[in-house]
Amino acid sequence: MDRVTAPNQVSPVPPADLPSTLGGLRAAGHRYRTVKQELRDNLLARMGSGEDRFPGIVGYEDTVLPEVERALLAGHDMVLLGERGQGKTRLIRSLGALLDEWTPVIPGSVLNEHPMHPLTPASQALVDSAGDDLAIGWLHRSMRYGEKLATPDTSVGDLIGDVDPIRLAQGRTLGDPETIHFGLVPRTNRGVFAVNELPDLAERIQVALLNVLEERDIQVRGYQLRLPLDLLLVASANPEDYTNRGRIITPLKDRFGAEIRTHYPLDLDLELALIRQEADLVAVVPEHVLEVLARFARDVRESPSVDPRSGVSARFAIAAAETVTAAALRRSGLLAGASAGAGASGGAAGAASRPEAPVARIGDTVSVTSTLRGKVEFESGEEGREIEVIAHLLRTATAETFRARLAGLDLSGFTAIVAEGGAVETGELVSSSELLRQVGTVPGLAKVLDRLGLGDAPSPEEAAAGIEFVLEGLHLTRRLGKDVTDSGRTVYGDRD
Repeated sequence: MDRVTAPNQVSPVPPADLPSTLGGLRAAGHRYRTVKQELRDNLLARMGSGEDRFPGIVGYEDTVLPEVERALLAGHDMVLLGERGQGKTRLIRSLGALLDEWTPVIPGSVLNEHPMHPLTPASQALVDSAGDDLAIGWLHRSMRYGEKLATPDTSVGDLIGDVDPIRLAQGRTLGDPETIHFGLVPRTNRGVFAVNELPDLAERIQVALLNVLEERDIQVRGYQLRLPLDLLLVASANPEDYTNRGRIITPLKDRFGAEIRTHYPLDLDLELALIRQEADLVAVVPEHVLEVLARFARDVRESPSVDPRSGVSARFAIAAAETVTAAALRRSGLLAGASAGAGASGGAAGAASRPEAPVARIGDTVSVTSTLRGKVEFESGEEGREIEVIAHLLRTATAETFRARLAGLDLSGFTAIVAEGGAVETGELVSSSELLRQVGTVPGLAKVLDRLGLGDAPSPEEAAAGIEFVLEGLHLTRRLGKDVTDSGRTVYGDRD
C-alpha cells in the first residue's frame, strides 16, 4: 500500500481563528519545531496529563510502548520487528496522533514547507519577497503521515523522486530542484513516514534511504540535492529477514536509532481484550465461547505443527470470532425460515413460535477449522493434515476452557440425562427451545450458567449455549459419548 493520504481523504477545514499570514503567525508567538521536537513535547504533555498516549494499542503497555516512548523522546528513527499480525502497522499509524493538530505551511508547497523554515529556492524567494504579508495555510496532522508497503519492484523514483523530463524541456537545468518530481518520502516532509516490510526492498533501494536517515538529503539521477528533510522514519520487518543473513543491508540497520521487538498478547486476558476490541460481531458471543477462541489462537501459535517463523496473526482469533457469530446468525435465519414454512403448512403453531436470537454456541466454532486454515503456515511434515491439526487444537482449547470455567462443579445432573440410553441432540438446525426441552430441569444448571458468566436470568439462547458447552466438555473429558449424524446433528449420549 502506497499512502501519503488516502485517495478519498479530505483534509479537515482549519479553525477560522488561526493566523492567515506569516506576520500573524509571528505575533501569535508561534515557534518553529522539528517533527521530532513536536513528538517529544506532545508525548511529554500527554504523560503529564495522564491522557492515553496510544489509543487502541492492546497488550504493549509494559513492554513495547515504553521502548517506543524512549525512542520518541530520544528523537530516534525506529524499526519494529515482529511476526505478522502483531499490530506493528497500527502502532506506527498511531504515532501521527502525537503531532500538533494543525501546523502552518507555505500554500502549494509539495514538501509542506514551514513558512519560518523554507527549504527550496522558490519558497525562500517567496518568503523573502512577501515578508510578513505571506499568506499561509494550515495542514492537519492526519495529512502528515505517509506509508509505503515495500515490494521488490519499488523504485528509487517511488520513494525519493526522479527527474521530470517535461520540466527539463521547459529549459530548467539538472541542478535545479524544480526539475524533480518528488517521491513519497520528501512529500511526507514534516511528518511521519513508514516503510512496511523493509527487507522486501531491493538492496539498491535500501541504499537510497541511507542519506535520508542520516544526512537528511537525497540523491537523484547522479547529482545530490541538499534538502534537509524533517521527518520521523519508522519501518517494520520480520525478525527472520532483519538479520545479517537476511535481506537487509547492514549500513541501513545502523542508521536506525531504535530496534523494538513486538510480540503477540502475553496472556489470555490480553488476547480476549484484543478480540473484543477488534472483532465485528454480528451476534451475541458468550464469554466462554470467546475464551475458547482466544485459547485456540494461542494453542495454534504454540503448536509444533505450525511454522513459528511466520507466526499466527492476531487477526486469526478476530476472524474466528466473526466466523462463529456468522454461524450463529445463519442458524437464526434458517430456523426462522423453517418456522415460517411450518406456519404456512401447519397453521398457527409454527407462526406463533418465538424467533431464535443469534447467540453463538460451542458447536459453531467447528466452522472455523476449514475457513481459517489459510491463515496458518504449517510445517512441511503436516501437509494434508492441516484441518485435522486445527480441529485437534480447537478441541484442546475447548477442554481447557471447560476445566478452567467449571472445575469443581457437580455435573452429574448432565450425565444423568443420557443415562440408560438417553440422548441429547444439538446442532445447526436445533433451536434453543428444542435443546432446553430435551434436557428439562437439570440439577446444578444455575451454578453452571453463573460460572459461564450468563447471569441469573439468561435468555433461552444463552442457556442453550451454556448447556451445549457442558455437553461438549463432558465429551472431551470422556464422560459422554458423541456422534455426528449424516444430517449434521450432534448427538450426545452415554459412552457405553
